[in-house]
Amino acid sequence: MKRVLCFLLTSAFLLALLEATELLPESAESFNLTYIQQLGSCSYSVVISTSCSSPTYTRDQISVSFGDAYGNQIYVPRIDDPSRRIFERCSSDTFSVSGPCAYQLCYVYLYRSGPDAWIPTTVKISGPNSRPVTFNYNTAIPNDVWFGFNLCGHASSSNRISSCIWFLYVSFVSILLLFL
Repeated sequence: MKRVLCFLLTSAFLLALLEATELLPESAESFNLTYIQQLGSCSYSVVISTSCSSPTYTRDQISVSFGDAYGNQIYVPRIDDPSRRIFERCSSDTFSVSGPCAYQLCYVYLYRSGPDAWIPTTVKISGPNSRPVTFNYNTAIPNDVWFGFNLCGHASSSNRISSCIWFLYVSFVSILLLFL
C-alpha cells in the first residue's frame, strides 16, 4: 500500500511540475497568412517591449500576426518604422491596430527580416472581445521565419495551475479514502 501511495504522490507532483512549466516561443513553418477572415472591424492595442540585450536600434523589418482559435487573424506587415526609431533597446512601443474582430487571443507570431537580430522581451495585446494577453519572448527572433506562440489548444497558465491544484487535491482525498 505504501508503494501505491508513493507512486501516486510522485505522479501528482511530476504532473503539476510539467503543467506549470512556462512555454517557449517556437518557429511556425506551417503558419498560414492566407486564412484571414474579414468579420467586422475591431481595434487592438499591441505593446512590444525590446530587450536591453537587443541592438541600440534596429533596421530589421518587423511584422506581427495574432488571433484566436476560430480563425480570426490580425496581420500587420511592417510594424517597424526606422525613421521613428521604433524598437530601440530597453524600450516599449505601443501600436493601435485595426483588424477583424477576434475572441480570446491565443496566438502571436513575429516575423523579422534584416541584419540586426532584434530581441523582443514581451508582446502584450488587448482587444474588445479578449482579456489582455502577454507573450514572453526574451529571445532573438530568427531571420525570415514566423516565430512565436500558439496556445489555442492549451489552457491558460492560470487554468493549468488551477487544474494541477485540483488534481493534487483529488489525489490526496483519494489516498485518504484508501486508508479509511
